[in-house]
Amino acid sequence: MAMTTAITKSSSLDPETDRLAELAQDVIRLCRARGASQAEVSLSDDQGLSVNVRMGEVETVERNRDRGVAVTVYFDKRKGTASTADLQAGSLESTVDQACAIARFTEEDSFAGLADAELMATRFPELDLWHPWVLDADAAVALALQAEAAGRGADKRIANSDGAGVSSGQSIAVYANSHGFVAGERSTSHSISCSLIAGKDDGMQRDYWYTAALSADDLESAASVGRRAAERTVARLAPRSIVTGDYPVLFSAEVARSLVGHLLGAISGGALYRRASFLLDSVGTQILPSWISMVEKPLLRRGLRSAAFDADGVATREQDLVRDGVLTRYVLGSYSARRLGLATTGNAGGMHNLEVSANAGGLDAMIRDMGRGLLVTELMGQGVNSITGDYSRGAAGFWVENGEIAHPVDELTIAGNLLEMFRSIEAIGTDVDRRSHIAMGSLQLGRMTVAGSA
Repeated sequence: MAMTTAITKSSSLDPETDRLAELAQDVIRLCRARGASQAEVSLSDDQGLSVNVRMGEVETVERNRDRGVAVTVYFDKRKGTASTADLQAGSLESTVDQACAIARFTEEDSFAGLADAELMATRFPELDLWHPWVLDADAAVALALQAEAAGRGADKRIANSDGAGVSSGQSIAVYANSHGFVAGERSTSHSISCSLIAGKDDGMQRDYWYTAALSADDLESAASVGRRAAERTVARLAPRSIVTGDYPVLFSAEVARSLVGHLLGAISGGALYRRASFLLDSVGTQILPSWISMVEKPLLRRGLRSAAFDADGVATREQDLVRDGVLTRYVLGSYSARRLGLATTGNAGGMHNLEVSANAGGLDAMIRDMGRGLLVTELMGQGVNSITGDYSRGAAGFWVENGEIAHPVDELTIAGNLLEMFRSIEAIGTDVDRRSHIAMGSLQLGRMTVAGSA
């Protein structure tokens, strides 16, 4: 079944995207001419500017431009992949030859092949992802200096700086395959960050803040980023430990999403067909409290990970992931779906924008309601077992007494089991952190084991 050539509305106005689309179709023709039964190609052109300053001095100014081509061919069920950063005709032809040579010497994989042709995207709404920032190096440096100066000047206890940075990038990507499908996407990303050090000698503490968005108009001001970094850094001074015990634990929004990240990893196709997940055979079962729902919204305008199609060209759509606490599906691309005997969910390349429901107010209200326990603002280490769900990570944050922050804490370890942790979620706040494709607020667990040095 042949598909109609498709270029998104925004991309069709861009000569570079059109050029990459033409190259992609040339590559597919080369693959066909060499006898490939199926073929697919991804082309990308990324460019950007990043600057870093420290203590009022410029440390780095970098401009980058990266191009890439990845070609995959299938000779029946034998697969070969090759890539290059050179878009010249001779290099593209050589890359196709390499992919074909690899395919001829690989073992057959009965699950290999393109996603079914009838699943290819045919509708390409304007997603408002393209917002170039007219920013030269001097202007970027000035913003970074402004952020750092605002942070260093916010409190006399700020003793040093780890620096401030500004980055701006834009990406153009095209995917095509031998079904006749070709489509392009354009997106931008911008950020301002600042990292500061407060205190002296053994009492020094470090923290940071950043703002990130697709459009520079949606960024916080450089000065506010610096001041927020200063507030967070000073708040960590003079930490104490706590007595080891079982306590309520409240994760601030910027770290709460890591728990959802562990859930997504456990229900992704690769983990499932390798039998390396604590959530095997969990579709249709309740894994979260009944008031929690999670909805994927890939067609969200100006969403950080919006896309009309996934890495296989399969059309994306809004769909539940969790409804009333029940897991409704896995996160699958076409290959992992075949391995599992299921249908692709349009998630080759990962999850798109995921919105998590809330049942509480903002962070201050959640602290008051918790009464006594641990507020976690930083997690360290990688102590998560994806097979058993056992969870143990270093943590820092604040101890809460009588519904108020009492003092900072660090050098803690928090431990539990993810499946039990998911079931013990008591509240999710409305203080949504929009700097991630996982949109959710702070999250409170009923109880975890907290190990301190006291």
